[in-house]
Amino acid sequence: MAPARRAGDGSMPGAEALSSDMTRDPVGWDVDSPIQAEVFVVWLDGDQILLTGPDGPHAWYLQLGPTEHPVEVVDRIVRDVVGPPLLVHSTSWRRDRDAVVLSFLVVVDRALMAGQPSVAVGREDLARSSARAAPTAIATSQVLEHALRHLAWLAEDDDVVRHELSGEWRAALAGYVPEPFRSLG
Repeated sequence: MAPARRAGDGSMPGAEALSSDMTRDPVGWDVDSPIQAEVFVVWLDGDQILLTGPDGPHAWYLQLGPTEHPVEVVDRIVRDVVGPPLLVHSTSWRRDRDAVVLSFLVVVDRALMAGQPSVAVGREDLARSSARAAPTAIATSQVLEHALRHLAWLAEDDDVVRHELSGEWRAALAGYVPEPFRSLG
């Protein structure tokens, strides 16, 4: 994973203090619901996709109540804490953290991230499953890779997503080709 940095420059003072483990829970937050949202907040700095969040560049975990709509919860909380998202999309789910974890990719405008700790998103191999079983281990970096590949596909295939994402976003996503085609070159 790339080093942490602040929006608009190539470095961030105190970056070594940020954990490179994207899965840590924010201090003081107790997320133990049987249904959770895992939120990846990303933004574009030039042609580089960056990961950020309200407590640093990590996956952000939210409890979901039994009657709450997950997309509405993620949209509302991101809007309240970070600012209005450009796009909120659920990309996958898995059993983890003693819960069903619904993964969300949230795209926000660069202007909201001024001064926020962020890390450049690197590329990862996807977690692989068998024909009838989930992968035995899934890293959050693999979940983020899957989410960006999914977003790249939607940017080409879905009119709403294509409309919401700028040409710069679509160019940054061009290398995220959904499997199996990426391996074919």
